Amino acid sequence: MHTNPQIDIDLASHSRLQTRTAKALLNDSGICSSIQYHGSIAFYCFDTVLLDTRRPCRDGLGESMNLSIWKTLADSLRWLAASVFIFIVGLAMADLASAMPTAGGLYFWTHYFSGDRWKNPLSFIVGYSNTIGLLGGVCSVDYGFATMLLSVVSLAHDGNWTASRPVVYGTYVACVVVHGVIATFFGRIMPKIQSACIVSNVGLVLATVLALPIGKAIRGGHINSGAYIFGHLENLTTWPQGWAFMMAWLSPIWTIGAFDSCVHMSEEATHAARAVPLGIIWSAGLCGALGFISLAVIASVIDVNLDGVLSTNLGQPMAQIYYDCLGKSGALGFMIVVAIVQFCMGLSLVIAASRQSWAFSRDGALPFSSFFRKVSKKIRYQPVRMIWGVVVSAVIVGLLSIINSAASNALFSLAVAGNDLAWMMPILCRLVWGQDRFHPGEFYTGRFSKPIAVTAIVYLVFAIILCMFPTTGPGPTPQDMNYTVVINGALWGGALLYYGLYARKIYKGPQATVGSSSSPSEANLGGL
Repeated sequence: MHTNPQIDIDLASHSRLQTRTAKALLNDSGICSSIQYHGSIAFYCFDTVLLDTRRPCRDGLGESMNLSIWKTLADSLRWLAASVFIFIVGLAMADLASAMPTAGGLYFWTHYFSGDRWKNPLSFIVGYSNTIGLLGGVCSVDYGFATMLLSVVSLAHDGNWTASRPVVYGTYVACVVVHGVIATFFGRIMPKIQSACIVSNVGLVLATVLALPIGKAIRGGHINSGAYIFGHLENLTTWPQGWAFMMAWLSPIWTIGAFDSCVHMSEEATHAARAVPLGIIWSAGLCGALGFISLAVIASVIDVNLDGVLSTNLGQPMAQIYYDCLGKSGALGFMIVVAIVQFCMGLSLVIAASRQSWAFSRDGALPFSSFFRKVSKKIRYQPVRMIWGVVVSAVIVGLLSIINSAASNALFSLAVAGNDLAWMMPILCRLVWGQDRFHPGEFYTGRFSKPIAVTAIVYLVFAIILCMFPTTGPGPTPQDMNYTVVINGALWGGALLYYGLYARKIYKGPQATVGSSSSPSEANLGGL
């Protein structure tokens, strides 16, 4: 039986993992990280927690596609139901993250657990799918920032100005480029920047859930009843009621999708075997809980004329909700803070995407890997080339937003489908081939590990299928079409074609950098 000596290692006993740093575990795996550490794992994990928990209040019932899919204020309950399954996925991933903390994470685990025949092709497609998913996350979050920032301008003009698609795209490009500059030159102070954003986000969520009902009451507005909040259903799509119920799950599926980010940062911190799984669990759990609370509060104050909220001249339904409850000045203040928080969330995703892509290029999987794998010695040991590779890729993919709203929506599902496939495969490979090779880390779900993994796999298959469906109903027009299946299918197919024609000759899975003929510094350091 063929084995890969680079990663055919014994990750040993639970007690050993309790006393080893992430860097030592990486060395045992044959990997030596070339990226310089700038913060503790606690920072990175809590940043991941807030990366997801920033979203419910920011999305509300507006930007999340939920309102246009189900048109229901009972959706807070649907959110809660879907969040339970997403949390189960987080538990399954936490088991793996504790056992093997590495920036490559998902594709590394897939290669480690797969049968010999499938190691390279499966890890290759998982790495590409994760790369696509993180890139889609950057695109969707930064595009969301662009629409929020421009909604502030529209709000300042009392809704008499609306941004065109080229203006939105130009704002999006500027945002992505600024993220690249910050990620390149300010890596050392990122913990301080993100700590300030974490505080802002907590304050934003608390202020929103308090200010909206109070402001609505002070202004003499009507507060919706509990029966309306949790029981009122309006299916304005052409899907049958049962399937429309399931389509309502897309909101949490789109929203709670960043809890794997700290996995990609685990090579830059200490004690990742404990803190990374905790970051995953806290992120998925808190986002589910805060999302439920935020949606319930928003549902209590939203105008029952939902179409009016959706089609607001302000360009952002959430801006209209703030405006109705707090007036122009209050809405401006909140939307500015929301935009700042959204900007920081995009910055976090650019950094996570660059680390995962850097790890993938370190193993020779990406085109031009020999170029992108270099870590800048001049700029504080940052993967500068890969940071800007992510930026340029996001600018190109973002061109979809100029076409129409359906193409813009594909940016959201691009992240969902890509990440869900990447999350599912290592869990599946562990169950099918890798039970004997799995050695628990400091976090382990014990006898519940297998049923948790099975549940996670079934749910992720369903989520991938769900995000491919048109949101308005069967028989969509070209304007209503969900292009996720086209875009993701083309990207997955392209990755398989690239592997079959060329990459299979050079990609041999995660490669050792410890004990090679040249040191990691010599191998991976470059001028920029």
